[in-house]
Amino acid sequence: AARMFLRLLSDVQWRAAHPKWRRMTSSQRSTSTTAEPHPVSLPAQAQVVICGGGIMGTSVAYHLSKMGWKDIVLLEQGRLAAGTTRFCAGIVSTARPVSVELKMAHYSNKLYQQLEQETGVQTGYMKTGSISLAQTQDRLISLKRIASSLNVMGIPCEIISPKKVLQLHPLINIHDLVGAMHVPEDALVSSANVTLALATAASRNGVQIHERTCVSHVTIQKGQVTGVETDRGRIQCEYFVNCAGQWAYELGHSGEEPVHIPLHACEHFYLLTHPLKEPLSSSLPTIVDPDGRIYIRNWQGGILSGGFEKNPKPLFTEGRNQLEIQNLQEDWDHFGPLLGALLRRMPGLEALQIMQLVNCPESFTPDMRCIMGESPTARGYFVLAGMNSAGISYGGGAGKYLAEWIVNGYPSENVWPLDLKRFGTLQSSRTFLRHRVMEVMPLMCDLKVPRWDFQTGRQLRTSPLYDRLDAQGARWMEKHGFERVKYFVPPGNDLLDLDHSKTFYKPDWFDIVGSEVKCCKEAVCVIDMSSFTKFEISSTGDQALESLQYLFSNDLDVPVGHVVHTGMLNEKGGYENDCSIARLSKRSFFMISPTDQQVHCWAWLKNRLPDDSNLVLEDVTWKYTALNLIGPRAVDVLSELSYAPMTAEHFPSLFCKEMSVGYANGIRVMSITHTGEPGFVLYIPIEYALHVYNEVMNMGQKYGIRNAGYYALRSLRIEKFFAFWGQDLDAFTTPMECGREFQVKLDKGMQFLGQEALWEQKQNGVYKRFTMFILEDHDTDMDLWPWWGEPIFRNGRYVGKTTSSAYSYTLERHVCLGFVHHFDEKTGEELVVTPDFINQGEYEIDIAGQRFQAKAKLYPFSSLFTQRRRKDEVELSGYQRE
Repeated sequence: AARMFLRLLSDVQWRAAHPKWRRMTSSQRSTSTTAEPHPVSLPAQAQVVICGGGIMGTSVAYHLSKMGWKDIVLLEQGRLAAGTTRFCAGIVSTARPVSVELKMAHYSNKLYQQLEQETGVQTGYMKTGSISLAQTQDRLISLKRIASSLNVMGIPCEIISPKKVLQLHPLINIHDLVGAMHVPEDALVSSANVTLALATAASRNGVQIHERTCVSHVTIQKGQVTGVETDRGRIQCEYFVNCAGQWAYELGHSGEEPVHIPLHACEHFYLLTHPLKEPLSSSLPTIVDPDGRIYIRNWQGGILSGGFEKNPKPLFTEGRNQLEIQNLQEDWDHFGPLLGALLRRMPGLEALQIMQLVNCPESFTPDMRCIMGESPTARGYFVLAGMNSAGISYGGGAGKYLAEWIVNGYPSENVWPLDLKRFGTLQSSRTFLRHRVMEVMPLMCDLKVPRWDFQTGRQLRTSPLYDRLDAQGARWMEKHGFERVKYFVPPGNDLLDLDHSKTFYKPDWFDIVGSEVKCCKEAVCVIDMSSFTKFEISSTGDQALESLQYLFSNDLDVPVGHVVHTGMLNEKGGYENDCSIARLSKRSFFMISPTDQQVHCWAWLKNRLPDDSNLVLEDVTWKYTALNLIGPRAVDVLSELSYAPMTAEHFPSLFCKEMSVGYANGIRVMSITHTGEPGFVLYIPIEYALHVYNEVMNMGQKYGIRNAGYYALRSLRIEKFFAFWGQDLDAFTTPMECGREFQVKLDKGMQFLGQEALWEQKQNGVYKRFTMFILEDHDTDMDLWPWWGEPIFRNGRYVGKTTSSAYSYTLERHVCLGFVHHFDEKTGEELVVTPDFINQGEYEIDIAGQRFQAKAKLYPFSSLFTQRRRKDEVELSGYQRE
């Protein structure tokens, strides 16, 4: 019976009911991995070739065919649904902390609900609901934050008492619970049958599906996919989709031009039992006990229970494994802690007869988010893999978004948190992946408070100043593999306490960051910002200027030495990047972008710059250390070090000049700070970094200089109403929607990407508007803090979410940034958001179910600008954004 479950009757139930399937695909299968004769030959060419016949591959095929694309071939090396999909627990859960993952799961749930009616294939869909348990108050807070997001999306969700848990599931032990979250519309499915249903619908729409067909590699010429080599011949194609699951990494590396897909498999265990004496009702809700690290669902009158242990077992580090996943070796000693947690949660199971311990591989990614999108190095090569044990929850939505991406060039939602280009090649080290997934798998259940950091794979990319800063008390976080300072612990503080302070409330570093902010405003601070992405674009003629004028919204035809803040926009006017560009010479430009733009921005530019040998794009991120000198005394420090006047008359705002600092030559000095405070950024050739840092610190002693970190920068930029790309700005946000019209030159004399969309918004108005909120009735010491993602209410109605927030040490209040929408009260239709609409509303911010009054502003408070600021600095402060 257990093995029948593991196969989920995919051969018997489905193929017996669909004899036509056998004629359309390969011949009958046996349990052997030896390929049998193939009566249907492969086509010589196709528009799209999909590799992988699990939930992801069939979902992509289904959605592409729904969008009208018919020339599609899906290849599966074994049998459909015979990989990880075959062992999936079948739990469809929408309780996800990341917004785009929540939307994918919600769509999947709705799709699976109607799939059986659409295809005639039984999917086993059963709406049971789910209950997530909380053994601690912090866990309950995290559930309340998720519940707030679910409720504003229209997904029924309720925070319930332990007694209510017992009413919904009488076998649960509630003695150690403080509360729970009930999501009544979560469901169970047969994952293999859902896969076969998607394949049925795709096949009816013209998709060709071939089993027992192995892809050896993908051919790429001049950076473009041209075909697929298989053990049955070659298929020419325009698009290739890697949905190979745990084999995606090896497949990506199989060709001459590797595509890096950072994922790694771990063993995942779950238990199957015989039915109880009184068989469990099929409608009993699924139990998720993250503090116990387990999940429990009903299965044929008994239970299926698995979990995410603290000491996971990675496997297949050496490379490719068997074609079809078999049940791996049982390991009862390893499963022991999870079994103990199960028996504590359901004590009545002690006498229950166990049927089988299932051990199957699951793929995990370095940041616990799935991977989708187009390769940065091969146009037409798309990836959908690394589901972190949530493949059935994401399958429908992820397939939909990737199909939209292929057909339209972009998906219908912001999927940057899942984009393959958020990773670089450094995350593809097998050693790194093995160590990281050993941390990631336990984190699936660990409580993740704001600002937590991974501990493995660290100190990989560091500034030349790392050791010097570390010795001075630096506390580190990681961004795109680069170590960045959060703050500096002063001598005498309890370092251990600060390293382990994790809370949704006021953090222990509050006063430390406050003193760094104070120094930025009154004296001078140094922040190492070497992680920023840095490109140089140059040409022999006017090619560089002409190309950048088309790709960026601001006018870059400025005098040499000037710095321009601008957006790199897509056709819809949305931000693909937000950057600063300095004109170094008539034919050379220096571009500064956010840290996590290194891969994405490079790919965007390479795909759109003309193929001209006289036009050169170079990544110089590693060549320069960046020191940000912030504060009113920065001008004094730099003047004395360079023996050059640095006042506004000699060095105006948004200016760039090569200078000598100390003994070092060739330092690029820019009069920007990315905070709105006065100061300069020094781009220092790395061999001079330590010397220049020492000179700056020594000279700055008499001006009260100190080190500072990114938490101080965050507080400064948010109170100045500055947006960051990747947090506040994304590919669906335009300059018109976030108050950056001044960074757009619609009349610069030539067409640029996104121009038509911006003209339309200027004439017709915008449907969301970036707004600053100051919390008014919030107690910083006692109340929960806002972090990001909190729902915004206007006159009691939901209008949007916060995108970032920080405590303003100047205002002594919390400041949240976010977008406000205007929905018609009757129809729900989106309406134009005017400044009057923003200013005339009464606002509240929902923090874990508790609402706090907030004052909305479309411009920063004038009180934030100190008298020390130069007049032109004030006028241009809006330009100084990261």
